[in-house]
Amino acid sequence: MNVRKGAEIARGKTKVLYESLDDAQRLVVRQGDAITAGDGARRDVIAGKGRLAALTTSRVFRLLNKRGLPTHYLGGGEDEDGNEMLVRRCEMIPLEVVVRGIVAGSYAKRNPALKRGSPLSPRVIEFFLKDDEHHDPMITRDEILARGIATEEEIETMQRLARETFAVLEEAWRQRDVLLVDLKVEFGRSAERGALLLADVIDNDSWRIWPQGREEAMLDKQIYRNLEQRDEEALARVKRAYEEVAAAVADFDRA
Repeated sequence: MNVRKGAEIARGKTKVLYESLDDAQRLVVRQGDAITAGDGARRDVIAGKGRLAALTTSRVFRLLNKRGLPTHYLGGGEDEDGNEMLVRRCEMIPLEVVVRGIVAGSYAKRNPALKRGSPLSPRVIEFFLKDDEHHDPMITRDEILARGIATEEEIETMQRLARETFAVLEEAWRQRDVLLVDLKVEFGRSAERGALLLADVIDNDSWRIWPQGREEAMLDKQIYRNLEQRDEEALARVKRAYEEVAAAVADFDRA
């Protein structure tokens, strides 16, 4: 990817955004090596994680683009490009949209009457406000509207696109005998036309995946969340899981 990178315009816990000197409607996203949990309360650096995150995200977005879903992804992520991707500039909507296909995680804790690991039909969609200080609280449709975060039409579009994204990735993982348990996506309004786009990243921090449907075989960020000791050996195990996932999604866009 040959893009001239300009000034830094935003920095998150795991990535940095830069201006593109070639096109004001484009941005460059650089993935970093940090891994966090608990809204940043737990943080480590795993050398090479940024590379794996860029590989995973670019391969996922290529598949979604191929299936006709609107994303901000334009290119990069797999070249020797410093973990950088070229994306459409968006006004990010401060929501995390979570699609749940299996009872797990916080949903299982909030619904103790449901058996952990059981399927959810129809899929459950939940919204969470992006607010680290208050630990990304759940937010209702009415609250989203009352705060002016999104319109009724945008909420409907986000729900539809989140479901479609889950379905595409669920099938891609199923072909590899891996169960997609849940998925977090984010949206932005295109700077060019205001249309909603799947944005930010979709990498191994964005989902739960259980090979052969077995939670104990998980390959996602929950491994890191579960660590009792974060020593070199433990972080190396986390990295191996991320490497396995990046390799597994390598041919997603050829599915």
